[in-house]
Amino acid sequence: MESESAVLVGVQLSEHLVPESMGFQEPLEELAGLVQTAGSEVVARLTQKRETPDKTTYIGRGKVEQLQRLVAASEADVVVFDNDLSPAQTRNLERALDVKVLDRTEVILDIFSARAQTHESRLAVELAQLEYSLPRLKNMWTHLSRLKMGVGMRGPGEKQLETDRRLVEKRIRDLRRDLERIQQRKEREVAGRKDRRTVSLVGYTNAGKSTLMNALTAAEVLAEDKLFATLDTRTRRWRLPGWGPVLLSDTVGFIRDLPHRLIASFKATLEETRQADLLIHVADASSPAALDQIAAVYEVLRELDIDEKDTLLVLNKMDCVDSGVQIEALRNRYPQAVPLSARTGTGLTQLANRVSSALSRDFLDLEIRLDASNGRLLAYLAKYGEVLSRTFVENQVVVHCRISEQHVGPIREDPGLTIRPYQAGGELPPPSDVPRASGSSDEASLGEAG
Repeated sequence: MESESAVLVGVQLSEHLVPESMGFQEPLEELAGLVQTAGSEVVARLTQKRETPDKTTYIGRGKVEQLQRLVAASEADVVVFDNDLSPAQTRNLERALDVKVLDRTEVILDIFSARAQTHESRLAVELAQLEYSLPRLKNMWTHLSRLKMGVGMRGPGEKQLETDRRLVEKRIRDLRRDLERIQQRKEREVAGRKDRRTVSLVGYTNAGKSTLMNALTAAEVLAEDKLFATLDTRTRRWRLPGWGPVLLSDTVGFIRDLPHRLIASFKATLEETRQADLLIHVADASSPAALDQIAAVYEVLRELDIDEKDTLLVLNKMDCVDSGVQIEALRNRYPQAVPLSARTGTGLTQLANRVSSALSRDFLDLEIRLDASNGRLLAYLAKYGEVLSRTFVENQVVVHCRISEQHVGPIREDPGLTIRPYQAGGELPPPSDVPRASGSSDEASLGEAG
């Protein structure tokens, strides 16, 4: 099947100035990537700066005429805007240009539809598409206006529109109900893994999250140099040195101006991210727009209400960075970030050590004396903590272990135990309260500059 040829249109509004670090061409470069991922070929581009959008065509009469000539000269099949268009603006532009007109949201939805593999992600994409198309149904039935009105033909467009609207609204309700059930099930599944530490990869699309997951876990998940190569969550075991196994999840990448409908629809898919103990934010250090992509990811995390989680920023693709100035700018802005290359393996050991330190912040290093016959408690310590040593003294055992503060609670009140902070070579004092961990869940994000 021959691919469509597309003309790209980008409008920079004074109220939404593109950051200087990105430059005005960068948004169209990203749009070009989206269009190519969707299967079309970019043949021409048109840019404009305006104070505010034109209410009828977004770009105004003069630019519409220029766009008409550009479409004719390039024999384009479709015009794609990097801005969100209203239904009326889309309709007016299609009448003037006599070709299909799409906006950025439609292209993203089309890519998601093609990439969705699981039942859950297909439902989420369908819901987002229907919510987007509902206010645009009227435009889909303009061909009926050419029918001659008469007996038996009075208002067929309006009747069909109302029928379609009711069907779409019913389908939207059904999809929301199904996705709510899936989210409830996901919440139960994630809650059932509370005894295991969980880490979630987040980041801008095509930043290399899946490549990093493969490097850390040998998971062999799909990793392509394409936008939105991964939509569905994948969780694998990652064995941290000096720690043990944790669960590492990879899910859909984010993008600038990610449609709100998609964020809402994919809440169930992002449940692992919402419940993770630590987020690893993977950024593409080689991108000229790296700083703005990092900011865009933090914005999406705010929309998901998970921006308060501890986050470790990773500067990936360091092997592809040509500009020393860019590296310096990133390190100045995010001095705690971990530079690495998932492709070559450089920096992976440093990342593992940083993750281990981050997950250990609420862990206690304890020495516990208990009866040697208390097999239930010994099994509990082995399951929820890391038993470093056991010393038998008569009919008792002294256990040196590292354990999360949240798992100390069930044993704190046991009168048969003696618990204290571990001290090498020290004598056990009388029973005392278990100390609190020095770390705090509301500390500043690990990867952010102060």
